[in-house]
Amino acid sequence: MSEQSKRFSVKVHRSYREVVAVCDLELLGKKFEEGNRQLYVRENFFKEEEIEEENLIKLLKKYRGNDATFNIVGKESITAALKAEIISKENVGSVEGIPFALILL
Repeated sequence: MSEQSKRFSVKVHRSYREVVAVCDLELLGKKFEEGNRQLYVRENFFKEEEIEEENLIKLLKKYRGNDATFNIVGKESITAALKAEIISKENVGSVEGIPFALILL
């Protein structure tokens, strides 16, 4: 898959603090379990719009400046978050080999 064709699902939840939910498109609606840990990529939480990597990185950087919370799931999404410098590799966990990060800036 070329860098230009990578697409992500993004939803920004607005409450007292913005929560930016990002996932790899192919993970939408899937559930992963490992031991007592679960990772459920719910469409109602992660699905609002589809964007390409370049725009995702811009969006992540924008919300980093707003002190948002980030919920990021999937290899490509984690890679984009690393490029946007909102997470470091130490922030990444995994369930069934699916990487994720929950970040409160």
